[in-house]
Amino acid sequence: MVQREVRDFLRAHEQRRRQLPRSLLVGWVAGLCAVAFRTALSFADGLRDWLIVFVHAHPLATFPLPLALGAAGGATAVYLVARIAPEATGSGIPHVKAVLHGLKQLVWPRVLAVKFVGGVVGIGAGLALGREGPTIQMGAAVGQMVGGWFPCTARERRTLIAAGAGAGLAAAFNAPLSGLVFVLEEVQRDFSPGVFAATLIASGVADFTTRLLLGQVPVFSVRTEFIPPLSLVPFALLLGAVAGLLGVAFNRGLLASLDVFDRLRGRPQWVGGALVGVGIGAVAMVAPSAVGGGHHLVERMLAGQISLVALAGFFVVRFVLTMLSYGCGAPGGIFAPLLVLGSGMGLAIGEIVTRVFPAAVGDVQVFAVIGMAAYFTAIVRAPLTGIVLMVEMTGNYALVLPLVVACLAAYGVADYLRDRPIYEALLERDLLRAQSSPEIGGTLLLDFTIAAGAPFDGKRVRELGLPAGAIIIMRRRGFHEEVPTADSELSAGDQITVLVSPEAAAALPVLQQGVG
Repeated sequence: MVQREVRDFLRAHEQRRRQLPRSLLVGWVAGLCAVAFRTALSFADGLRDWLIVFVHAHPLATFPLPLALGAAGGATAVYLVARIAPEATGSGIPHVKAVLHGLKQLVWPRVLAVKFVGGVVGIGAGLALGREGPTIQMGAAVGQMVGGWFPCTARERRTLIAAGAGAGLAAAFNAPLSGLVFVLEEVQRDFSPGVFAATLIASGVADFTTRLLLGQVPVFSVRTEFIPPLSLVPFALLLGAVAGLLGVAFNRGLLASLDVFDRLRGRPQWVGGALVGVGIGAVAMVAPSAVGGGHHLVERMLAGQISLVALAGFFVVRFVLTMLSYGCGAPGGIFAPLLVLGSGMGLAIGEIVTRVFPAAVGDVQVFAVIGMAAYFTAIVRAPLTGIVLMVEMTGNYALVLPLVVACLAAYGVADYLRDRPIYEALLERDLLRAQSSPEIGGTLLLDFTIAAGAPFDGKRVRELGLPAGAIIIMRRRGFHEEVPTADSELSAGDQITVLVSPEAAAALPVLQQGVG
C-alpha cells in the first residue's frame, strides 16, 4: 500500500516536471496571440471611429457607409463561424469546458483562425461583443497546439488546454491571478497540483509577454487609492442585490436571443449577422461609444462625462445590442460587455446614493468597480474570479470587503431565483442539441471532477441514476487510482473517468449536472 502511494506520488511529480517547459511555451504563444488580437482590434476600432467622423462631416453622400460596414462585418463573422468552425461561435468558453470534459474535440487551426479573423471583423465592425472571451478560446487552442508538439497523455494535453485558457484571460486583462482563479473556479474546476502549476506558469508568462509589448495598463483600468469607509458596506449589499436581479435578466435574455435566431436557421446564417450589423451601424451614427467592445464608453463613464439618465439609456442600449450580437452567432465574448454593463449599473446607483448620502460613499468610481464584480458574479457565478479581477485591475486590496459583500449578495439573489450560471446553461444547451450529432456518435471517454455539494457528492455509484451504457471505469482520489464498484462512494474532489456508449447520450446532461 505504501509502495503504491509512493509510486503514484513520484509519477505525479514527474508529470509536473514535464509540463513546466510546455506551460512556459503555452503562456508565451498565448500572450503573443492576445497581443496580435488586441492590436488588430484597436486598428479596426480606429478605422470605424474614423469612418463615423467622416460620415458626420459629409452626411448626405456617405450616411449608408456605417450601415454597410456593420452589415459586411456581421455577415462575414457569422459566415466564417457557420462555414468553417461552428465551435467558435460566441465566447467559446462553453466549448472549452466541453473539451476539458472530453465531450467535444478541439481542432485548433480552424478555431484559432476563425476566432481571430471573425472576432476582428465582427467586433471591429461594431458588434457589442468582447475581445477577452475570444482570447480564452484562442489560448485553449494554443494549449492544444503545443500539446501536439510533445508526447503527451490525454490528461496532460487537457491540462495544457486549461492552462492556455487561463493564459488568454491573464493576457487580456494583465491579470495573471485572475486567469488562474478562473480556470480553477469555472473552466476546469480541478484543483489538482498539475493544473494549478501549469495554469499559474502559463498565466504569468502570458501576462509578462503582454505587458512587455503593450504596456502595464490593463484593458479595463480603474484606479482608486482611498480606503472605502465601512458605511459603504450596506450600499454594496444593495448593489449586489440589484446586480443579481439584472444578472438573471441578462442570462435569460441571452438564451432567449439564441432561441430566436435558431428559429431563423432556415435562412443562411450570415443574413442574421448582416441584419444585426445594420442595426449596429445605425446606433454607431448616433452613439459611437455604445458599439464595439465598449471600452471607450467605460472611459467616458469613469470620467464623469455621462449623466445619470444617459447611464440608464446606455445600459438598455448595450444590453439589447449584446443580446443581438451574441445571438446571431458571431465570434465574440460577453466578458467585456457584462463588465461595461456592470460599471454603468454601479455608477448609476453610486450617483443616486451620493446625492442622498453624500458623506457615506467617498469616491463614486468605487461603485463602478463593485458593479463590475457583482454583475460578473451574478452572470457567471464565479465570485472569487470577480473579486480577484477587480483587485488586480484597481491595485487596491482595501476594496475586498465591499467586493465580497456585493458578490455574495449577487450570487445569493441569482441562486435564489434558480438561474443557471451562463456558461453552464450554454454548455447544457449545446449538449442537448448535439445528442444526435455525429460528433458524439461514437463511444466517449470523459473525465469529471466532483464539486462540493454536487448531486454525486456523498453517493454510491449505484445511486447515481446513470443510464445503461454509461460506466464509471476509474476513480482518482489524491494520488490513488482505483476501479470503483457499485458500492464505491464518491466525494467532492474525486476525479472520475466515465465510458459512455452511443446509446447512452442521455447520460451527458446527467453527468454534467451531477458533478456540479
